[in-house]
Amino acid sequence: MNYKVKPLTVFYITNRSEIALIAEKYGVDRIWIDLETLGKENRQKGMNTVKSHHNMADIAVIKPLLTKAEILVRVNSWHEGSKGEIETVIALGADIIMLPYWKTTEEVKRFIEAVDGRCRTTLLLETKEAVDCIDEVLEMRGVDEIHIGLNDLHLSYGMTFMFELLANGTVEMLCNKFKKASIPYGFGGIAKLGEGLLPAERIIMEHYRLGSSRAILSRTFCDNAKIESIEEVDKIFKENMKIFREYELSMADVTQEEFVRNKARVAKAVDEIVATIKYKRNNESYSNKNV
Repeated sequence: MNYKVKPLTVFYITNRSEIALIAEKYGVDRIWIDLETLGKENRQKGMNTVKSHHNMADIAVIKPLLTKAEILVRVNSWHEGSKGEIETVIALGADIIMLPYWKTTEEVKRFIEAVDGRCRTTLLLETKEAVDCIDEVLEMRGVDEIHIGLNDLHLSYGMTFMFELLANGTVEMLCNKFKKASIPYGFGGIAKLGEGLLPAERIIMEHYRLGSSRAILSRTFCDNAKIESIEEVDKIFKENMKIFREYELSMADVTQEEFVRNKARVAKAVDEIVATIKYKRNNESYSNKNV
């Protein structure tokens, strides 16, 4: 059995217009403006994660420049100011609004009502409470797509490494539910090929095995914060998007048996990575006690 290849819809987080245009030029489908600040610093304290410093004005600047890519805006988790925040984001031209860190069906219901069909909606599933109520959420009208946020979700479960959720079947269980509800979905982020604690190639194969159609291009795909030259950013996107899309095309020749073998390799690699992380943490803890 061969899997048909349909390119993943990919997102890239930036509020720099020149980088947004480069990303669009090389086939990035969505430019992600990230307005989420509430609670994020505390949840991911001490972690090497992306904490954006975007604002509403970035939408107004970047939106008119794009000719093909869409603007995806992540607002804050539901709070007393959410309705006003959503009104402004829609007025500024967001194509898709993402609700992060939700925990109840009521939060999702209020989000959908606030958007009121004026643009598309996507839910970022990143709490164990969201997993617990996902069946009820999938019965609602107005949810256009869902993305599984592995960073916060693995923290919510007290896990060591975000891809444990891929190895232990949680992502597959959720994907099967989304598929049954006919809601497009994706999960996690993708580094540039050949890099990442868990190689990007392994993760891409899992996207295709699980029927995912969306992915975030992670910071390691192009870490523009560490690159001073815009020409270098252009070169990195040109090279990495070409390699990425060519690898996607190779999925047409992968058999079901090969996908299953890759799943087993992912599980083995994740076990090894978790063991290494725990060993390092235990050694650091022991060293600190004896300073």
